[in-house]
Formats: sequence, C-alpha cells, structure tokens
Amino acid sequence: MSALSENACVGRKVRPSPDREKTNHEYNQQGASAAKSPLAHPKKVFGTAVRPRLSVRFTTKHIYAQAINDDAGTTLVFLSSLDAVLRQQKLKANIAGAKSLGVAFAEKAKAAGITAVVFDRSGAPYHGKVKTFADAAREGGLKF
Repeated sequence: MSALSENACVGRKVRPSPDREKTNHEYNQQGASAAKSPLAHPKKVFGTAVRPRLSVRFTTKHIYAQAINDDAGTTLVFLSSLDAVLRQQKLKANIAGAKSLGVAFAEKAKAAGITAVVFDRSGAPYHGKVKTFADAAREGGLKF
C-alpha cells in the first residue's frame, strides 16, 4: 500500500476548524447576494407621458437626474452637476449638492410642463442623498 492510500479518508467529510480564515471563493459568494439586492425590486418603475419617470443616479463625483417617458423611450428633461450653471457652484455628490440639484431639476421640469413624476431611485436606499434630492424636488413643485 502507498502512503497516500493509507492516510486518505474515503467517504468521510472533514469539517474545517472554526478558526480558519475564509477562502476567496467564500468571500465572493458572500458579496454576490449583496450585489444582486439593488436589482431585485418588487416592481418595476415605469414612466408615461403624463407621469414620466424621474431617475436619479449618484456617482462618486457627480449627480445625474432625468425625466424619462418609457412609452416613447425618450428623455424629456436632463440635468446633472456637470451643467454649466451648476458647475460654477462646484456641486459635489453629497447632501448639499443633492438639495441644490433637486430644486434646479424641479424648476427645469416645470418649465418643460412636467408637474407629476414617478420617482426611480436606481436601487439606492431611500435615505441620505436620495431622500434629500426627492424632498428638494418636492419643494420645487414636483408631485410624487
């Protein structure tokens, strides 16, 4: 008999010790469910010509907001922190920037004839910057 076959445990599972560190595969499996959670909405937000979808997206440096008619597949109003007027204010993707952009977006949407929207937070939790943007847009005159 070889040394390998003498030491092998055939048909027996060995449990790992509780003090061992996790492998890369285990860490990746742990993060996979967290990455899927923003995509798992119970219902899809859909905008029409009467009530377009107000989509807001925060990156690390900028804020993007647009009113979208999903029936026609067109963007009705778009505003971001990269806009020439807002760029002079040096808005950042924080709560103060979200408040300024929310008010400016509401004014631009009202000028385009939009008064009611459906809010799409793009999978982000409704607190902090997202909540501040929504509240500022409501103060500016949008209904949702």
